Amino acid sequence: MILDLLRHGETERGGGLRGRIDDALTASGWAQMRAAVGEERPWTRLVSSPLQRCAAFADELAARLALPLHLESGLRELDFGAWEGRSAAELMKTDSEALGMFWNDPYAFTPPDGEPLTAFEARVLDALQRLYRQFAGEHVLLVTHGGVMRLLLARARGLPREQLMQVEVGHGALHRLRVSEGLRLSE
Repeated sequence: MILDLLRHGETERGGGLRGRIDDALTASGWAQMRAAVGEERPWTRLVSSPLQRCAAFADELAARLALPLHLESGLRELDFGAWEGRSAAELMKTDSEALGMFWNDPYAFTPPDGEPLTAFEARVLDALQRLYRQFAGEHVLLVTHGGVMRLLLARARGLPREQLMQVEVGHGALHRLRVSEGLRLSE
């Protein structure tokens, strides 16, 4: 399966950690995503996180390209718990030591009341396995979040877990992966 990963664009609440926060795209966010896909039409189907910052664009694109759209809740962003909606700058003032531990190894430190990265990884990989079983042999566009993309790109690149947060994924970023049997990922 060829899997193109598209990160949602800029959102109404601006910067900050948002996992379960369901804010909408700004006009700039819509433009970022439209520019990322351009006039390309290689996909046989679209898959999206159900959160509106992904799903609204995926719905528009699916209608424009006359492609089926599948919403996959397993591909939601990491739940940041008590850090939801807060920026790194804010957290540096109130919780710098914890934020540093999270950035250095998010597998070893979970934000207060947040989702452990091991649980997030299992959720995302289970969702990817379901997609592979359903859509093997197809070219799929996945509209999703920065955390999901970092996880999959780091895995494809064979990076150690401590380097997860070093994977850069900007708003509207588009990356291509190949998914093969056993969830082997490659760029």
